Amino acid sequence: MQVTIHNAKTNLSKLIEAAKAGEEVVIAKGKTPVARIVAIPQCKFTIGLLKGKVTGDGPDFFEPMSEDELALWEGQA
Repeated sequence: MQVTIHNAKTNLSKLIEAAKAGEEVVIAKGKTPVARIVAIPQCKFTIGLLKGKVTGDGPDFFEPMSEDELALWEGQA
């Protein structure tokens, strides 16, 4: 769909809904395309998604590394 700048100003909400529905919306100055309205993908993020599903002890990042691990980390292995 291609619309003029004036039409885009008048119908911005409808054009945004069209873009969200997957339609390509192009804004033109006269007959020359100058901009495109695209939807930003929406992600559902849930805090605590893995709560209760991950069990066991994780690594303790505050404990010193063993000499072997330290050598690997420093590229000496």
